[in-house]
Amino acid sequence: MERKTVYYSDELHDEFSGVVRNTMTIDEKYVYEHPNPLWQICRFIVYRIIMTPVAYLYLKIKFHAEFVNRGVLKQSAQKSIFLFGNHTQIPGDGYIPSTLVFPKNCSVIVNADNVSLPGTLTFMKMVGAVPLPNKISGMRNYMNYLTVLSKNNSCTTVFPEAHIWPYYTGIRPFPDDAFRYPAMYGLDTYCFTTTYQQRGHSSKVNMTVYVDGPFSVNHELSRKDGIRDLRDRVYTTMCARSRNSTYEYIIYRKQEREGNI
Repeated sequence: MERKTVYYSDELHDEFSGVVRNTMTIDEKYVYEHPNPLWQICRFIVYRIIMTPVAYLYLKIKFHAEFVNRGVLKQSAQKSIFLFGNHTQIPGDGYIPSTLVFPKNCSVIVNADNVSLPGTLTFMKMVGAVPLPNKISGMRNYMNYLTVLSKNNSCTTVFPEAHIWPYYTGIRPFPDDAFRYPAMYGLDTYCFTTTYQQRGHSSKVNMTVYVDGPFSVNHELSRKDGIRDLRDRVYTTMCARSRNSTYEYIIYRKQEREGNI
């Protein structure tokens, strides 16, 4: 089977998920935290009893997923962490972190589009989706909720590439903005790198996920430099791990701009 080739022009902003939705507004009215006991019971059923085994089985059956160096996460068994990863799957990118950090609860910072499919908002909340505000008025509630997550022995996952490139085998450049969270809350950072290998001589793909960390903010540097240093160490590690991809299920090629030779 001939492999698909995708042409891109902007590593920072091009999006290939194919998802088009009427994005909901995430402002001061959006409720992140639900302390109601009934809601918490329903969330436990949805997240832990239903979706946790579904996530594991999906990764194992579809990708024959293997997890390398997962043991480093044991150091964080009794504390909250931030987890950064490359963004290459729908819905797998939501399944990987919850599988990696089990039995720790896992939340995933997402774009508002991820909670905008009609009728799925409550479900997405229950499985850990934390949408970024798209109105400045929503920032207070968002940051307050991150503070709660930083104190309850949970994992908060960030995809710093922001946009999904299915099966991409490199690591795209990403800004250091998201790395202010570990610096702000004084939490250790881990990263995972999803890589792809051909399954025998077939067109199917295996997945190997590498876990690295912990990375800590260097407090001998200024706050800004410490955040950039943390970002650089995570980025360098993920780039090195990405070289373990040996198969391009989808081929990505940069589109030359008009006028270039």
